[in-house]
Amino acid sequence: MRIFVSIVFMLVCTALTAIVLLQEGKSAGLGAIQGAADTYWGKNKGHSMEGMMIKITRVLAVLFFVLSMLLNMKIF
Repeated sequence: MRIFVSIVFMLVCTALTAIVLLQEGKSAGLGAIQGAADTYWGKNKGHSMEGMMIKITRVLAVLFFVLSMLLNMKIF
């Protein structure tokens, strides 16, 4: 069982690293000065690809935390 949890942990680590690297930076740049945040993509960020990546990042971060706790408890 410990081997299975370790393999899942490694997959979560790899996926979390990849998804974080795929996300765009949060720098406002000149777009915030011109009011570009009020565009369609700014208002519907949760339904866009970027919004989905943020949700996936949160899920993977929680899985990372839970799996690391399980592996350190040595219950397996």
